[in-house]
This record gives sequence, structure tokens and C-alpha cells, in this order.
Amino acid sequence: MSSKHTLELNSGSRFAFGENWSKFLNVLDDKRIRMAELSLREMLEVECLEGKTFLDIGSGSGLFSLAARRLGAIVHSFDYDPQSVECTSELKQRYFPDDQQWKVEQGSVLDTTYLKSLGQWDVVYSWGVLHHTGAMQKAMDNVAYLVRGGGKLFIAIYNNQGRASKMWLRIKHAYNRLPSSLRWLVLWPAFLRLWGPTTARDLLRGRPFETWRHYSIKNSMRGMSPWCNVVDWVGGLPFEVAKPEEIFNFYRDRGFVLRQLKTCAGGQGCNEFVFQAQQA
Repeated sequence: MSSKHTLELNSGSRFAFGENWSKFLNVLDDKRIRMAELSLREMLEVECLEGKTFLDIGSGSGLFSLAARRLGAIVHSFDYDPQSVECTSELKQRYFPDDQQWKVEQGSVLDTTYLKSLGQWDVVYSWGVLHHTGAMQKAMDNVAYLVRGGGKLFIAIYNNQGRASKMWLRIKHAYNRLPSSLRWLVLWPAFLRLWGPTTARDLLRGRPFETWRHYSIKNSMRGMSPWCNVVDWVGGLPFEVAKPEEIFNFYRDRGFVLRQLKTCAGGQGCNEFVFQAQQA
């Protein structure tokens, strides 16, 4: 683990994303992988990625690198968190051992020297990552140069909820500053706040825990685990947010055209964007 990353964890300024993703691998199955593939196909408006190159920035668990590789892409995955790199490497070993068309390594989206070594890609994917760098605008600018002419940039950025976002930032700081043995003091009240109303509605409908049990299909549509998402949301630092129009304007000014948009309807979570770069 890099010394800088370790210092950030120890100071409480960064969440251990990789540790959380390693737990997700225990529940990963073919259904979740198929949902991840469907998410890519729908948002990128393709049936497959055969012959395309796919750069996964902040690969996390490695699920979407795996999905892209299964759809035929040549994949390069990197993450700042060493444990996330291990998770992605584990998935590659499980499903594509010794594959020369999927590379996994550690790197930072804020490291311009590293990014220049990568060249340009048909699809640049960074879902729920750029707002966790501590320098979101710089990260957003950096990824723009990685997209080949005519290529697509698929990103997801936390929605700016104003006062609510500021409250969650305080909660995240409180969670990360506590010793790991005491973090449940923040996690469980937050969990009740996030899932209490939904669980109550399911009970009143006579369908106890239906939303929780079908989360990966009906809610996240990305094959994700509800519990891992809760922990990621409560602990996720650094944390920045933006309004959809701010993201749109940022990339429009850099010559990108918006092809797909999926918002969280002004609520909590990520707004998803697919932009297309101008032809070279």
C-alpha cells in the first residue's frame, strides 16, 4: 500500500474503498455480472464492445472491467486504492486468467504523467470515482483527454443536494475519524435513515424486504450489493458533488456532446452521463 494512501486512511481523510469492495466479491455471481453488462450496453448504446478499447478509471471491485471484457473489449483497469487493485486482479484471475487483453495496475487519475502513458481510448469509464479524488474538477479535466475522437466518456457524479450533501459530508468525516471498532455508531443510524422508510413501505405492502432482495435488478440496475453501497455511501471520502447542468456545461465547453443522461431526480446518489468526443 502506498505511503500517501496509508496516511490518508490513518488521518480519517479517506475511506477504505478497496476493503469494502473485497467484501462485495463474496456475493458476486453471474446474475450480477449480467446486470453490469446490461448497464454498459444500454448506456453506451451498443450490443457488444468487440474491437473497442475500454479504460476503467477507479475500477473498484473490477465488476465493470469484467463486464467490458466479456463484451469483447480490450480493457485497462486502474485504481488508486491498492486493495481495489487486488480485487480487480482477483476477478481477472477468476474469469480471464493469463489474458493479454486485460491489464490491471495501480494509478491515479490525478497523475498526469501516468495518464499520458495510457494514450486514448474508445470508451473511458469512471462510475462514482471522480468525486472521491479530493480534486474533482481536475480529475474531470484529466479524463477528457483520454477519450479518442468519436469515443465515449461514461461517468457518474454525486448529485448536489445542497444542505443534505453538507450533512452527509459531516457524517462521512465522523465515520472515518472513528476507530473501526466504533464505526457502527455512525453506520447503523445512517443505515436506518437510508433504508428505514423503504423497508417500512415494503412491510405495509405485504412484501417484506422486497426492495433489499431485488436491489441489484430493480434499483441499482448495475448488479451492485445494497449493503456494500450503504457502507460506501456512509464512509466515502473524499466527497464532492455537482448539479447535472454543471457537468453538462463542463464537458460541452471541451467539445463533448451529451448522448445519455440518467439523473437521480434531485435526490441522493449519482447522476450518470455518457458524452461523445468530437471526431478528430
